[in-house]
Amino acid sequence: MLLAGGAAAQARQEEPVVSIAFVGDILLDDTPGKVIRSGRDPFAPTASILDAADIRVGNLECVVATGGTAVPDKPFTFRAHPRTLPVLKRHFDALALANNHSGDFGPGAFREMLDRLDKQGIAYFGGGRTLAAAHRPLIIERKGLRVALLSYNEFFPRSFEADADKPGIAWSEDEQVRLDIVTARSTHRADLVIPVMHWGWEHEPLASERQRQLARVMIDAGADAVVGGHPHVTQDVEQYRGKPIIYSLGNFLFDGFSDADNNTGWILRLELDRRGARAWRTFPVSIDQEGTPRPAPTLGAACWTRGQSEAAICKGD
Repeated sequence: MLLAGGAAAQARQEEPVVSIAFVGDILLDDTPGKVIRSGRDPFAPTASILDAADIRVGNLECVVATGGTAVPDKPFTFRAHPRTLPVLKRHFDALALANNHSGDFGPGAFREMLDRLDKQGIAYFGGGRTLAAAHRPLIIERKGLRVALLSYNEFFPRSFEADADKPGIAWSEDEQVRLDIVTARSTHRADLVIPVMHWGWEHEPLASERQRQLARVMIDAGADAVVGGHPHVTQDVEQYRGKPIIYSLGNFLFDGFSDADNNTGWILRLELDRRGARAWRTFPVSIDQEGTPRPAPTLGAACWTRGQSEAAICKGD
């Protein structure tokens, strides 16, 4: 039976809508770790934005463990204390592990982190105890919609990659990424698929041709949106075939930078229904000297809704 125009519009309005808050790089070592050790919560200033979403996702830019040895000849290695995990659990439902710091203290420390995340009840994706597990999508169901999250790293060292019998992260190869997206729908029965990428060149405000090419590969394979990070700055946004591509969210909880662009990040709120992304907006944050992100509405926010040709500045921000 066909619905009349008004009834059809009402049915569309009653479709389930799931919101996801994405943030960029989270570093729990160094000064942010000291903030937590002092009993303070560095996520508190942005908690109201995060908690307004049905699902909260971040990129964990460090290993959380007590064991392991720092990888030699790597200029920066990050290892956070396990005391940080209860604070992380308070604010995030899932963490992307596919990045260039997850393996900083070797596969043993990475395995220890997985055990600790499991014990704490924090879901993760883009990393696992085997290669197959690292490429397996994390399925989160909300309001009857099954959302698949995948994550891949494109920044060396590739030695952090998982193997058949070694824990580690998922490395980005076009054919495997394409297959993972297809499999997320066909085998894991996902309604929506979102890859979270660790890619691009550091400190570059515009996405590279490689980022643009791979984003199109993923959307052609069935991704509903693409979200990225790693450059330590926010980058441009695009849409392809009506699907949003946010190339870099920049830093989120991170210290050690003095330039304003490195201390500016976005919280991305993405709203999805069964047809894919229906709207998104960014919430700018400024990162203080302790690495704590704080809302910064004066920096302006971007908005997009399905059918718009490009993002606009949000009114009232």
